[in-house]
Amino acid sequence: MDSETDMESNESGPNSTPNRPQRGMFYQLQIVIIVAFILATLFTAWTPASLLPGNLSERFAQVLAFQATETAALPTPTARPRPLIGLVVGHWDDQTKDPGAVCADGLTEIEVNQAIATRVKQVLVNEGFDVDLLREFDEKLQGYRALTLVSIHADSCEFVNDEATGFKVAAALSNQYPERASRLTACIIDRYGQATGLAYHSSTVTNDMSSYHAFDEIENNTNAVIIETGFLNLDRQILTKGQDLIAKGISDGILCYIRNEDLSSNDAP
Repeated sequence: MDSETDMESNESGPNSTPNRPQRGMFYQLQIVIIVAFILATLFTAWTPASLLPGNLSERFAQVLAFQATETAALPTPTARPRPLIGLVVGHWDDQTKDPGAVCADGLTEIEVNQAIATRVKQVLVNEGFDVDLLREFDEKLQGYRALTLVSIHADSCEFVNDEATGFKVAAALSNQYPERASRLTACIIDRYGQATGLAYHSSTVTNDMSSYHAFDEIENNTNAVIIETGFLNLDRQILTKGQDLIAKGISDGILCYIRNEDLSSNDAP
């Protein structure tokens, strides 16, 4: 009795290992369900769509189509606007209908101005700029903002004297940035003279040119000049037959200013 009692007391003592509880059927069923779910997922992922049940295949196709639509709907980057240059076509205005200078044979200043401005625009567009062709009293001139503005005119068709030949350029008398105005004027004088062979006719620059109406209308940061491309009398040949050279001179002058190209010290007006 004593030995049996001792054995029982040793089995139930503090150093004895308790028996682990037996897990029931519910736990084993959980394991089976989890394993089945994992196998089903793997089977679905690696099974061709053609072998899937109809509803499941259609759902996968819908998801893929939605993703493709979402990708296609993403906004594409918008190209940055190109730098802007403004060209005023002298006397081009439907309200005043002022053709500018008129020659005896019917040639008008506005015809010459339009032909030249159109060519200048094409050259500058090819150089990577956007160009506005503006009317003489265009509403856009109010607060107009651009890299630069050039108003294109031609001089009188009347014979004055043998010295009435050549071109002239003027910036605003009260320009807010006189060094920039001087630079633009110098660039156009230099490049225009080189392209056309015409002389700079500084002695006939008038107050009407320096006080040109558009100078007071445009935005303060828009540097602007007005150019009289030549006299419709003695310079008629180049103004009508050599308009590509005229356009080259003006566009080269604008590019000289924008690109800060070199000028010699005696190029300044």
